[in-house]
Amino acid sequence: MRAVVQRVSSASVVVDGEVVGAIDEPGLLVLVGATHTDGPAEAARLAGKLWGLRVLHGEKSCSDVDAPLLVVSQFTLYGDARKGRRPTWQAAAPGPVAEPLVEAVVSELRSLGARVETGVFGADMKMSLTNDGPITLLIEV
Repeated sequence: MRAVVQRVSSASVVVDGEVVGAIDEPGLLVLVGATHTDGPAEAARLAGKLWGLRVLHGEKSCSDVDAPLLVVSQFTLYGDARKGRRPTWQAAAPGPVAEPLVEAVVSELRSLGARVETGVFGADMKMSLTNDGPITLLIEV
């Protein structure tokens, strides 16, 4: 699995004009993608990594300060644009495979004690965020 993690002061995701997920305090915005070989073990490892990632102020993690996470599915993280100008999405897991894995990341984070907001899988989402730092990381498990 692959995630782009941004430290944010706030972030929200809107679907059809309605806010479906938002964090109004410092935390992490996490874009999550899955590939064909990913499974529950990778989802659990990613969740653990996100919960303990020490990128908040004072080298703290979400687990240290009970900071929220906004997790949004993002199949385009597995886009490949090395050839030509049109990306290919062949490495991205199809929806029926990816959706349960993204949900597993969210579920595992919640079982660890995290406050998690989400987007809507497969929806056309509009995101707003205020980067803090900025700090942006690419994580692969």
